[in-house]
Amino acid sequence: MRLLIVAIIALIVLSGCRQDYSTVEKVELEKFMGDWYVIGILPNAIEKHAVNGIESYRLNEDGTIGITYTFKKGTPDGKEKILTPKAKVFNHETNAEWRVQMFKPFWYPYLVVDLADDYRYTVIGVPNRKYVWIMSRTPDLAENDYQNILAKLKHEGYNTEKIVKMPQIW
Repeated sequence: MRLLIVAIIALIVLSGCRQDYSTVEKVELEKFMGDWYVIGILPNAIEKHAVNGIESYRLNEDGTIGITYTFKKGTPDGKEKILTPKAKVFNHETNAEWRVQMFKPFWYPYLVVDLADDYRYTVIGVPNRKYVWIMSRTPDLAENDYQNILAKLKHEGYNTEKIVKMPQIW
């Protein structure tokens, strides 16, 4: 029975790993590290009603990437949630495809699908396009940048009608 459960979980995880996705051509990891304010998301159970989300990346000595994702529930004064997954670069040619471990022993695909030339914003997606995070180096993202990102995501097959802005109230 245990083997059957593991096999079913593996099939679910692998079903999200189809190879018809694209990433940015190159990510300079050192420039990418630091704080990113979460501007928009395809909602998921963990981030439901999240406010003031910040995802922080740091390059560890062993080559892994430490992630700290902090947000408040409901309001800026709400309960603080902190998630600390770790990541590793999966595609070393581009540095744009990572694997993130939220729960041991599983590693999930994590794709840099858009990135401004000056690293002022980035977009993280997954192969099955069910999750996306639009992030900025500042709590505000210019509306024209946001609309351009949405157009690119729609072209890539993301359901942009379900993307919601995460309040950044500081």
